[in-house]
Amino acid sequence: MNSSDTTPLSALIPGKDYRSNSAVPLHQDIIQYYKECYWDYRTSWMDANNLAIHYGYWDKDTQSHSQSLLHMNRLLADTAAIRSGQKILDAGCGVGGSSIWLAENFDVHVTGITLSPDQADMARANAKRRNVADRVEFQIADYCATPFPDAAFDVVWGLESVCYCLNKLEFIKEAYRLLKPGGCLVSADGFAVRRQYFDDEWRVIRICLDGWAIPNLAIPDDFNDYLIKVGFTDIAYRDISQQTFPSARRMYYTALLTYPMQKIMSWLRLRTPAQSGNFFTALNQYRIFRDHLACYGLFSANKPI
Repeated sequence: MNSSDTTPLSALIPGKDYRSNSAVPLHQDIIQYYKECYWDYRTSWMDANNLAIHYGYWDKDTQSHSQSLLHMNRLLADTAAIRSGQKILDAGCGVGGSSIWLAENFDVHVTGITLSPDQADMARANAKRRNVADRVEFQIADYCATPFPDAAFDVVWGLESVCYCLNKLEFIKEAYRLLKPGGCLVSADGFAVRRQYFDDEWRVIRICLDGWAIPNLAIPDDFNDYLIKVGFTDIAYRDISQQTFPSARRMYYTALLTYPMQKIMSWLRLRTPAQSGNFFTALNQYRIFRDHLACYGLFSANKPI
């Protein structure tokens, strides 16, 4: 082991932007990433049924990748105790997968928000195709500064979206404002497991942050402290890394299989930097979870009545 492996690197200061191209505004980077990488997800991850841009949840009843993606929706819905008649904010809705699933499986109204005009358009088209456009709406908005009034929602739902927030505390403050008394915040996402990493570990983490346009990762203890600070109660956290690891492994092997194509297309300049970054993140995210450099966690918390 060389000296660079034995000297800890202080990192993951809350609120710091660790992207290599941090000169590019964060929101612009996120919008462009999803614009350029949509077909990567469409061809290797999601399908027309799940419309999912998130890891799956694998339990004893899970039989397939597609099913695991829907099971993650079910896990969050069960955790938030979704009930008929509720109004739900899907904070970071992607192309509408979770919003549409909620509308199809519960008698609820869902508002999905995204930074991306392209995603909002696709989400609206998907909702229309699935005949739930009367129960789902999509808007372009920042989930840290939404246009909605106080106490507008029963549930704020964040599925692999809060990681894109530079300052996680700002998201939690806005979620608290938006929730009705007794409302629930539910969030599933990747988290760092410590604040300091060796150089080689940090290199792998940075590849993933850059490749997915993520500014930083929160540590579960910090996220928990933010919830307490803002006033949430009944805070619960589960580490579900074991149940999401099959998804990480699948993503890794899919990337390995397509590596020759990636090399050829990059050489021919048929892949953009964002698409190549997405590919190398698919390779490296597996090591992050395998070597316990990060974890996948599920938070829920209630606004007091």
